[in-house]
Amino acid sequence: MLIQVNYLDGRHDYVKDFVLDHLIESKEIARFRRCTGWVTIGVDPVRRKVRSTPPRSPHDVKRVSF
Repeated sequence: MLIQVNYLDGRHDYVKDFVLDHLIESKEIARFRRCTGWVTIGVDPVRRKVRSTPPRSPHDVKRVSF
């Protein structure tokens, strides 16, 4: 599943969920879209996931920009 994100510089993108985890942790995005609406990083609650496997590199996925 692809998740819509807004970067701090105003760019928009769609990323995979494991890439979203990386972007949140590295503070590269301003917000992302859930089915219930937009989540603003630092304002809205963001659930932290405990992974049983090591995270994949965000460079493994081709990003689709618009």
